[in-house]
Amino acid sequence: MTRTYTAGMDEARFNEVISRFDAANREDPNLETFDGVEHPKELLYARRMSVWLEKLEPAASEVLRLAARCQHIKRWSIPRGDYPMDKRGYMLWRTTLAKFHAETAGNIMRDVGYDDEMINRVGSLLRKEKLKADPEVQLLEDVICMVFLESYFADFATQHNEKKLIDIVHKTWKKMSPRGHEAALNLELSDELGAIVAKALAG
Repeated sequence: MTRTYTAGMDEARFNEVISRFDAANREDPNLETFDGVEHPKELLYARRMSVWLEKLEPAASEVLRLAARCQHIKRWSIPRGDYPMDKRGYMLWRTTLAKFHAETAGNIMRDVGYDDEMINRVGSLLRKEKLKADPEVQLLEDVICMVFLESYFADFATQHNEKKLIDIVHKTWKKMSPRGHEAALNLELSDELGAIVAKALAG
């Protein structure tokens, strides 16, 4: 992938922090097979995030590029099973994760030489503050949804019934912008998944 850089950005510092984000995610004990090769799960997810951000907005800001790359940094450290298996437990887990990702990424950024303003901005993006009102938070959400639909929806679909899947797609769609919708409609999904999306949008 050819990367474009934000004007005035310190490329060496940016590449160093990306390398450190990736090194942290390379420690993931959970593996995912892609194209016949095993990858640490969260490292593969981070790379997919960067690819989709580049597709949706090649001129994305430095902080948005950083937030996309560390969206799930060391996510395995806080397992879902540590929280009650209900909606309240799920929301608490998600909130705890967002704070953890922001703190973990912020510590790495500080070590590399980023100032508090940029660290706080990345943290704000990771916590999804002002979704719908902040264009960069919205773009990050679009990227998250595209990565899910393209790379994780098929596996997710094997674990849930049609009603649940339609509900998930409907909720995902509501989070996305018109730009995200257009990209999602151009995905090459299987006939089965395409039908689920169609039913969700018709509801």
